[in-house]
Amino acid sequence: MEHKIHQGRNVKRFREMLGIKQEVLAFDLGDDWNQKKISLLEQKEVIDNSLLQQISKVLKIPVEAIENFDEEQAINIISNTFDNGSILNAVNHNPIFHPIDKLVQLHEEKIALYERMLKEKDEMMIRLEKLIQSK
Repeated sequence: MEHKIHQGRNVKRFREMLGIKQEVLAFDLGDDWNQKKISLLEQKEVIDNSLLQQISKVLKIPVEAIENFDEEQAINIISNTFDNGSILNAVNHNPIFHPIDKLVQLHEEKIALYERMLKEKDEMMIRLEKLIQSK
């Protein structure tokens, strides 16, 4: 029996692994998007290729990852590769990146996200004030 890849579920998995909320993904995809549309997108088995390209760019992952990731195969590989003692052998004592640099990078990305969210909140407050004044 052929197992089909559920692209919407894969978008959700990668989004969650990256710690990105639906609202943030919607914001990064553009004005036509909102949290509800992202929720509906994540339920679709197949996603249009041009939209997959946009999502992969926003999430900074290859399109092929969304198209081909199969959780069942990943679990099988992990369960067949590691036993209780082998996990200790997988520790990399010489990473190719400096952990402090990575923490700084993540902190800067978090600050940028907060700044975007504050800007969006300010714009929304201006729109609400104009709406209230027009009545």
